[in-house]
Amino acid sequence: MVLIATIAATLVAGIGSVWLAALLLRAGRGAGQGGAGPQNLLSLAAGGLLATAFMHLLPEAFESQADAHALFATLLVGVVFFFLLDKAELWHHGHEHGLAHAHGQPQAHGHDHTHDPAHAQAHEAGHGGRAAGGWAVLTGDSVHCFGDGMLIASAFVADLRLGVIAALSVLAHEVPHHMGDLVVLGQSSASRSVALLKVSLAGAVTALGGVVGYFLVDRLQDGLPYFLAVASSSFIYVALADLIPQLQKHLTLRQTAGQVFWLLAGMALVTLVSAGVHVH
Repeated sequence: MVLIATIAATLVAGIGSVWLAALLLRAGRGAGQGGAGPQNLLSLAAGGLLATAFMHLLPEAFESQADAHALFATLLVGVVFFFLLDKAELWHHGHEHGLAHAHGQPQAHGHDHTHDPAHAQAHEAGHGGRAAGGWAVLTGDSVHCFGDGMLIASAFVADLRLGVIAALSVLAHEVPHHMGDLVVLGQSSASRSVALLKVSLAGAVTALGGVVGYFLVDRLQDGLPYFLAVASSSFIYVALADLIPQLQKHLTLRQTAGQVFWLLAGMALVTLVSAGVHVH
């Protein structure tokens, strides 16, 4: 009974939070001029990812009995790892693009991009531009979701009601940074549907963490802080290396104020939700 409840709750928390994030993003895009534009969504994503790392994951990691030096070392190694992963992804895209030209294959888009700036930007991102960050997000998100599954399993083993509260809390605090994940993956994937599928699969790892946690919860508790540090390193890297550089443009005062507002809004949203999780 407890195992079935754990699996059901982790699936709802892991995948349900992704779909809820997608609905909120669609509502923002569909709100006309009053909605959040692409630059504002990037700001929201950057703020959400940074706040998730610094205001939620890292504090939880350091609240444990793990050595602070070891956690900082894990964070540093994680950032370097995701940098190398990013470089490998860029090399892979550039290598495939170069082979296509070497064999005289036509580009996937047979029309002139100069008359379509948005399409040209997307095409550039797909071939070594801002496609970076996709694998870093998915890897970090999967690690984070695995840890969430373990936390939910621990709560269910202790008490069913506590497990339900933990699952709802995870669902709530996952929504803001899943919005960031979808924005990042939307740039590096073929379509928003593909991005939604990828993030949903990462969210499904929550169930895997729940099953593993149910059977090995006592043995894996010592490793949980390091999982949190690795997940934090991915969100920090993506926000600082991929999202914020795209916001560093010469804009009007009003546009800059909008960027800052949405950046702070992402941070505030995650901080408030995380505070609510700690209260529970």
